[in-house]
Amino acid sequence: MPELERIYTANASYQQLEALKTNRSKRQKQGVFLLEGVRHINQALAYNWSIQGLLYAANSQLSEWAQNILSQTQVAKHFLIEPDLFLKLSGKKEGSELLALVTIPEDKFERIRLKDLPLVVVVDRSSSPGNLGTLIRSCDALGADGLIMTGHSVDLYAPETLAATAGSLFALPTIRQPSHHEILPFFEKIRVQYGDLQIVATSAKAEQAVYEGSFWRPTALLIGNETSGLSRAYLDLADSLVTIPMQGSASSLNVACASTVLLYEIARQRGSGR
Repeated sequence: MPELERIYTANASYQQLEALKTNRSKRQKQGVFLLEGVRHINQALAYNWSIQGLLYAANSQLSEWAQNILSQTQVAKHFLIEPDLFLKLSGKKEGSELLALVTIPEDKFERIRLKDLPLVVVVDRSSSPGNLGTLIRSCDALGADGLIMTGHSVDLYAPETLAATAGSLFALPTIRQPSHHEILPFFEKIRVQYGDLQIVATSAKAEQAVYEGSFWRPTALLIGNETSGLSRAYLDLADSLVTIPMQGSASSLNVACASTVLLYEIARQRGSGR
């Protein structure tokens, strides 16, 4: 049976939980983050993420779903929290039934399980939680094997990012690395195991449209910062540059929209046998 901790005041235990919601360094130091939402918690359980604890409000009428999660999920601790305090932990206006304390997995390349025709996405210095979350959803939906984040980026485990992923974070291996230097051995491993890896960078200044390229090779797709694009180091690393041709008055798409278009074209080519 899980240990039960009752929290009726904003004591030290509550403050620690609250810090996990608001403080990036606290999440990283403790190696855990707060998760809410039926789909998100279901996805975390379905993909075998480690859950340390479950939180719920005192005197609440829990649904059958919440009762089943509490009774069937193996965790170390349950937190029974005064309703107003529990509501403050929730990011939803009317609150959630449950919150989960989820372990942050290690940022190991081994988490990315490559398919027969690998597709890995690298995003450098992502600065928008919404764009990062949408990119994770698109990678999940359109067949990427994994996403690698590099540079100083928004927090992958912040509530805003988690919400934007709509649960896809738990299905798509997503790891963080300091820079392109750490990725190079991984790229070499792909070359050795799968053959001729192509590294494709996105650039508004590229002359080749994405649909003119061929993606019937192992591919690493490089995506840059929302404002400044890819760094010179990544541009030098790329074998080719591609762009999305624009019509109308729009000069560009935001990173999430552009990445989705690129990933769709890769999936279309691979699915159509082009």
